[in-house]
Amino acid sequence: MFKKKTAKIDPNMTDTLIGEGTTFEGKIKSQAGIRVEGQLVGDMDCAGDITIGENGIARSNIKARNVIVAGQVIGNVSATGKLTIKNTGKLHGNLSALELSIESGAVFQGMSMMDVKDAPLIAPAPEEKIPNRESEINLPVTIDSDKDAVLKTW
Repeated sequence: MFKKKTAKIDPNMTDTLIGEGTTFEGKIKSQAGIRVEGQLVGDMDCAGDITIGENGIARSNIKARNVIVAGQVIGNVSATGKLTIKNTGKLHGNLSALELSIESGAVFQGMSMMDVKDAPLIAPAPEEKIPNRESEINLPVTIDSDKDAVLKTW
């Protein structure tokens, strides 16, 4: 009589909001997007996008598809897509991302690693044979003795 509807979770939609004036402590794991306007202490693991708003503070390690930092993050960030640090954003920690955008005025303290997705390996160039150009060089050579030869280039 009643059918149970299964709602499909859209990773492009934000379904979790930590509002301004709210403090959350603990680990969050989500299949959709997360927006933090308040304070969060704990790790975030998200299949969608994570946005740290201008008033948001996250003391956490963040793992998500795309991450936008307009507030403050203290911890490491790993984005499988793009990481954007807005001009009001501060990231104190290491980052790993496929794409990175840091606006003028933003703060980033840490190390960054750019991931490579499906990029072809660059084969080393074949050894080029350098032509012998000794015959073209006419520099004076002075020999002080039979053992020593000095090449003067001035």
